[in-house]
Amino acid sequence: MLYFAYGSNLHHLQMKRRCKDSIFLKKINLKGFKLTFRSKYRAADIEPKKNSNLPGALFEISKSDEKKLDIYEDYPILYKKYYFKYYGKKVMTYIMTKKTPFTFPTERYLNIVRRGYIDCKLDTKYLNKALKY
Repeated sequence: MLYFAYGSNLHHLQMKRRCKDSIFLKKINLKGFKLTFRSKYRAADIEPKKNSNLPGALFEISKSDEKKLDIYEDYPILYKKYYFKYYGKKVMTYIMTKKTPFTFPTERYLNIVRRGYIDCKLDTKYLNKALKY
């Protein structure tokens, strides 16, 4: 199945540790969404925003990888699944169930996300913009 990562799962080594079968396919943009950080975990989330493009990564994952991600993402309590079409193919990602106010991520978490942006060759200006809430 196809999975869209936009936060710490962009980090290739971390993603491999979590999902041993995962294969990074390419970087893509999710139209009509923007990146933010929220919840007591100060983690990445996405929310709809007109005329906005959210950079992220497309991964191929197995069923067992999906089960591991469900546990890691605290599905369905913290995150729920969101599906969208990419060139006619169904893609899964996670979005937070509760839209709490913006909270600045921890330095450690932010460094993992930054490393992921580098791994996936994404433009860090999008990440910096999300931090200037």
